[in-house]
Amino acid sequence: MLVLVAPGQGAQTPGFLTPWLDLPGVEDRLRALSAAAGLDLVHYGTDADADEIRDTAVAQPLLVAAGLVSAAALGDVSPGAVAGHSVGEITAAVLAGVLDDTAALTLVRKRGLAMAEAAAITPTGMSALLGGDPDTTVAHLEKLGLTPANVNGAGQIVAAGTLEQLAALEADKPEGVRRVVALKVAGAFHTRHMGSAVDTLAKAARELTPGDPTITYVSNKDGKAVATGAEVLERLVGQVANPVRWDLCMETFQELGVTALLELSPGGTLTGLAKRALPGVKTLALKTPDDLDAARELISEHANA
Repeated sequence: MLVLVAPGQGAQTPGFLTPWLDLPGVEDRLRALSAAAGLDLVHYGTDADADEIRDTAVAQPLLVAAGLVSAAALGDVSPGAVAGHSVGEITAAVLAGVLDDTAALTLVRKRGLAMAEAAAITPTGMSALLGGDPDTTVAHLEKLGLTPANVNGAGQIVAAGTLEQLAALEADKPEGVRRVVALKVAGAFHTRHMGSAVDTLAKAARELTPGDPTITYVSNKDGKAVATGAEVLERLVGQVANPVRWDLCMETFQELGVTALLELSPGGTLTGLAKRALPGVKTLALKTPDDLDAARELISEHANA
């Protein structure tokens, strides 16, 4: 059984879409996605520098577009389940038939803008903690006023809060944590600091007509499979101010009997977590078109008939 997953913000790097433009039809599709987002995604995926694509309002549509064009390049795929990390959930919603391309890019552009505006209210950020006991780490973060915004499993938790709170964390790490790594993101995503973005996204979601998932859709909220498009949309709205529980998503993959995990472009982060948390599950990150042959072989061995 194959699970297809889409990465979240921070996975993008300058020029990462350049090799994909050599494939037939990719530039045309990116132009169509750009029109839906109101953003030149070809420019941002090829010529823009690191600072330009770090902008939340740019990064989020860019990542969803990358996931969609790389998924299309695979051809017909029948995964047993789909999931995405943070903004990758919107990519997964398209793969599951909940949203079409236009709805997804319209929604993700509004999401990115709203989260950028929310992040501008108070100087905030995020830091990854490596190692340590999850319960001990979460209790320590709460003592410092921080939120465990991403509980990623495999010994990784991402803390989010004000810059002062993050500085206190640097000086006072939880017991057992080896490293605290500041992330290059614009704010404390998946926390109460994103409250204003929830209101904006809720209004945008009311304008959409979702379909029910045709593939098992595993949610970041609690790792549960979601049966209706309406609930997927509701969770996508609430997700921006609530923690990402990727650890629970991976537990669900195990329960479903997943034997392979394929991460869409720009892959790497989620396969790294899976290698540590899902022993025995084959993993592959679809980083460039050079990975397509290996990805198709993995699909032929593990995807549902």
